[in-house]
Amino acid sequence: MIALSILNRLVLAAITLFGVALIVFVLLRVVPGDPIAMMISPGASPEQIAQLRAHYGLDASLPVQFWVWLKAILVGDFGTSISLRRDVLELLGERLPATLELAFAALVFAVALGGAIAVLGTMLRRTFFEPVIDTFNGIMLAVPDFVWALALVLVLGVFLPVLPLSGRLDPGLQVDFSTPFYLIESLVTFKFAVFGNLLAHMTMPVLALGLPLAAIIARVLKEALLEAMVQDYVLLARLKGKSTLRLVLQEALRNAVGPTIALTGVQFTFLIGGTVIVERIFAYPGIGNMAIDAVINRDLPLIQGLVLVFGALFIVINLLVDLLVAAFNPRLRHG
Repeated sequence: MIALSILNRLVLAAITLFGVALIVFVLLRVVPGDPIAMMISPGASPEQIAQLRAHYGLDASLPVQFWVWLKAILVGDFGTSISLRRDVLELLGERLPATLELAFAALVFAVALGGAIAVLGTMLRRTFFEPVIDTFNGIMLAVPDFVWALALVLVLGVFLPVLPLSGRLDPGLQVDFSTPFYLIESLVTFKFAVFGNLLAHMTMPVLALGLPLAAIIARVLKEALLEAMVQDYVLLARLKGKSTLRLVLQEALRNAVGPTIALTGVQFTFLIGGTVIVERIFAYPGIGNMAIDAVINRDLPLIQGLVLVFGALFIVINLLVDLLVAAFNPRLRHG
C-alpha cells in the first residue's frame, strides 16, 4: 500500500511540475518587458537584435518555444542565463546547497526552540509562567521573518556588532571546498575554524527564519500535548508515580508529534520561500537572492529554472512529510 501511494504521489508530482512549468512559461511571456532589451547596446542594429532573439529561441511562437524548452529540460538542459551568460543548471547547483543548508539549519533551530517552549508550557500549565510563555510565543508568531531580519541587523550587526552582516564566509578565508555544501564539508573534514565562521554568518538568517516557525511549532505541539495529557494511558502512568517531565516526554510526546510533523512540513515549504527576502537582506548567496536578481533582469531561463526547483522542493518535502507522519501513525502505516 505504501509503495502504491508513493507511485501515485510521483505521478501527481510529475503532473504538478508540468503545470508549474506551463504557468510560469506563459506568465513570463505575457508580462510587460523585453529581456533582450536589457542585453543589447544602444547602437545595436535590428539584425543584431534578431540574431540575439533567435539565439535564445524568442523568435518562435509560444507553443514552439514551450515545446523546445520542455524537451531540453527533460535531458537536463535548462538553458543559458541571459544576465549571467552561464548555464542555468550550473548556477542552480552552485546556489541551491547554500539555501538548503540555511533552511535546514533554521528548521533544526525552530524544532528545538518550539519543542522546548511546548514542553515547558505544558509542564507549567495553570501557573503564573504560562501566560508569560504564551505572550513570548505570540510575539515570535506575530513578527514576520523579514522584520526579524531587519531587527537583528540593527541589534547584532550595528548596535552590538558581534555577528557578520552579509555573505556566507569571510573573504579573507582561503578555503578550497570539494562540494557546495560548505557547512557539512567543513564539519566532516574537521575544519572547525571554517565551520564556526560559516555558523557566524548563518546565525542571523537562521534566527530570522526560525523564530516564526518555532512559534507555530510550539503552539501546535502544546495543544497536542495538552490533549494527550488527559488520555487514559497518561493518567495510568501518572498513578504509577512518573514525574510530569517523564509523562510529557515518554507518554504524551510520541502521540502528539504526528500532527506537529505534518504542520511543520507545510510550514517548512513556506520557510524555503521566505529565504528569498531574508537572503537578500543578508546578501546570502543562495537561490533566493539570485531569484530577485533574475526577476529584476527579466532573465527568463533563470527564472524558469528557479521556479521549477522551488516546485520540486515543495513536492519532495511534502512527500517526505507524508512518509514521516505515516511512520509515527500505525493506523496510516498499516491502512
